[in-house]
Amino acid sequence: MEYNMNGMTEQEVMNDVLATEKQIIGNYGTYVSEASCQNLRNELTKIVTETQQVQFEIFNAIKAKGWYNIKNAPLTDVQQAFTKFQQVKNQI
Repeated sequence: MEYNMNGMTEQEVMNDVLATEKQIIGNYGTYVSEASCQNLRNELTKIVTETQQVQFEIFNAIKAKGWYNIKNAPLTDVQQAFTKFQQVKNQI
């Protein structure tokens, strides 16, 4: 196990970076929804998209190292979730 100068392993650093990117995306989402100027909204939306891509690349790097194990949900679970959120959307 190799540590960096902050006493963290590479895995800990990568997980911290991933968590930070997720938080940044959430914050930008708030900024977009509160922006009253269309040009600002457009620019923030571009930044969100770019940040989401970075987050996805970090996630894939962590997954490739075997540090983030995921399992695929059964198709019935996916369909149920989709139906549930469609119903909520229709109620709004």
